[in-house]
Amino acid sequence: MRMRIRRLFTWRKALAALTTLCFLVIGAFTVLYLVIDIPKPNEQVKAQSNVYLFSDGSRLARTGEVNRESVPLDRVPEDVRRAFVAAENKDFYSDSGVSVSGTARGVFNTLTGGAKQGGSTITQQYVKNYYLSQEQTVSRKVKELFISLKVDRHNSKDDILAGYLNSSYYGRLAYGVQAASRTYYGKEVEDLGVEEGAYLAALLQAPSQYDWAVASPADKKLAKARWGYVLDNMVGEGWLDADDRRRMRFPVPVAPKASAELAGQAGYLVDVARRELIGSGVGEQELAGGGWRITLNIEPERQRALRDAVAAGLDAPGDGPPRRDPDRQVGAVSVDPKSGRVVALYGGDDYFKHYLNNATRADYQAGPTFAPVVLAAQIEAKESRRRTLDPGIVKKTAAKLGMTADPAGFAAPQALSLGLMGASPLEMAGVHATLANDGRKVTPSVVKSARRGEKTVDLPDATGDRVIGSLAATYAHASLSGKARAGGALWPDKNVPPLLEAADASGGTDASGRTDDRKAEWFIGSAPGLLTSIGLFGESAKTGKQVAIKGIEDNPAARIWGAYLASTVSEPAPGQGF
Repeated sequence: MRMRIRRLFTWRKALAALTTLCFLVIGAFTVLYLVIDIPKPNEQVKAQSNVYLFSDGSRLARTGEVNRESVPLDRVPEDVRRAFVAAENKDFYSDSGVSVSGTARGVFNTLTGGAKQGGSTITQQYVKNYYLSQEQTVSRKVKELFISLKVDRHNSKDDILAGYLNSSYYGRLAYGVQAASRTYYGKEVEDLGVEEGAYLAALLQAPSQYDWAVASPADKKLAKARWGYVLDNMVGEGWLDADDRRRMRFPVPVAPKASAELAGQAGYLVDVARRELIGSGVGEQELAGGGWRITLNIEPERQRALRDAVAAGLDAPGDGPPRRDPDRQVGAVSVDPKSGRVVALYGGDDYFKHYLNNATRADYQAGPTFAPVVLAAQIEAKESRRRTLDPGIVKKTAAKLGMTADPAGFAAPQALSLGLMGASPLEMAGVHATLANDGRKVTPSVVKSARRGEKTVDLPDATGDRVIGSLAATYAHASLSGKARAGGALWPDKNVPPLLEAADASGGTDASGRTDDRKAEWFIGSAPGLLTSIGLFGESAKTGKQVAIKGIEDNPAARIWGAYLASTVSEPAPGQGF
């Protein structure tokens, strides 16, 4: 038997099999190379609008005045060209136009449903933008590979780079480096400095995330890091003097131009919807191309009620005309805990006065809203017969509930008792909605549906499986009303987190109070079919820096909740914004 196996698997047969396989691969490659021609340029996506609708079908906003302009390469300063090469493809001038390993990763991720993998070379990205589509399919990636090889043979590197710079998407509906130059710095492309060019090059990795006007503090750090990476690569390639690099400062771009369609609350709602769609797999450039009909879960009557409640809550009580502290910012999210639908969201006073969305920012401490998370972790620990409640257990529970478990926030002294980790109103709405939903995961969703032509986006479920036990969820949610405090009917044990003991539950089911640094006040309100997270943040109107909130004894967050819950509203007039 062994002799027979040896005869079957001789080295000659193995070599013959390997040789045959190589010939088959080479043959298939040759056939595909001959069959796949360079197509005509794709029809540049026309300047169509995206239409955003409320849950009842009434219109929220229309966006999509696409800004396109192409320029010859000689109008782009050499330093700016080099910045793009340093950012995306340092070997551009010497490579064959393709990265087989990058394409293989992209195909594998597409087949397995992993993270999106972009073209690994400038040539491949140019081919995708100019000749193909943004769809993530294996056939598109294979075509991209062979077309890129042919384009690299038939076109000069300068022609490819020019096409790449002019066809790329930079965010803010700007296509091409000239449009981006005007949009972000208000100048012609030939007037760009290397620092500004490096920022535009950095944008291509994640235009919405790195847009300085709407980026969160964490995303601004990432944008700066990417900008620094581009400049450091230029130094490494000998294209930039190291001393000049050290003296460079980040060039803050200008604010976006105002659009009546996005004024007030509309801009914040569109911003959250766009980010949710991008997170669901829709490409930024694909979304910016227009033609989408996007329906939100936002209910217009509740949206208006929340907006009016915030206005009422921020006005200082007393006689005389309404008085408002300019150093206060408010973010609020109202969600149906059973379905996960976000029925109302307040991002700030006006999108074009304060681009940073207060509903999604996570740079203020969670404070008292974190106490029920600690309680849930404590109950889970008790159920598993653990004697101690260490930060690792709490951090794990927080992550399961939907919090971003920032290591620094959880490692700080008294982090658990004081809620020192950062959180956004949207994030905390999800956490507390999960507790209210008997421990079944709730990921608040703004988008109800999105389609363009025959294409419909497959949105993830807003509700999922159980992430913590029913007992832990019940006690933690009940703690909002004080029923789970020490000696209470639901929690007779005296071992309750100090923050939970101090929580004020007057006025209904809520978790309210200020943070330890006095820079934020929170209110989590729960009513049948509704869970609302309200954050009041101290932010200097002059500098944008965090400041302690003045006059917090007025309980503005609680007033907002009370006004919102008590409101009875009618349908807004057609076309009225929020």
